[in-house]
Amino acid sequence: MTPLEKLQAMKMPFAELKGVEFIEAGRDRVVARMTVRPDLCTLHHTIHGGAVMALADSVGAAATVINLPEDAKGTTTLESKTNFIGGAKEGTTVIATATPVHRGRRTQVWTTRLETEDGKLVAVVTQTQLVLV
Repeated sequence: MTPLEKLQAMKMPFAELKGVEFIEAGRDRVVARMTVRPDLCTLHHTIHGGAVMALADSVGAAATVINLPEDAKGTTTLESKTNFIGGAKEGTTVIATATPVHRGRRTQVWTTRLETEDGKLVAVVTQTQLVLV
């Protein structure tokens, strides 16, 4: 089973609720997309910051899952830092791309860039994941 097939087969209720779709997955890069629906927006039909952070968290966690050591039981987010750069309007598709900063035995750090389909930067999120053993 490929890493993408593994992610697509996993039950991730909150990611599903948000409409997250994983479209690429490997040890060094995980990519997902999410359409900005009205229920994910704040004023002026713009994506809510919490939706941005939640998308990045789902993608960073998925990247960690692909890279877990054999004896690991799972992962949980220890820390997350979001730099909001721009917005994404309702109806827009946001692409989230996670790449590794550090992959250790007990922690992993991922940076996720969130951009609109036309390449407009929405946010950069760095998160630390604890590997549960």
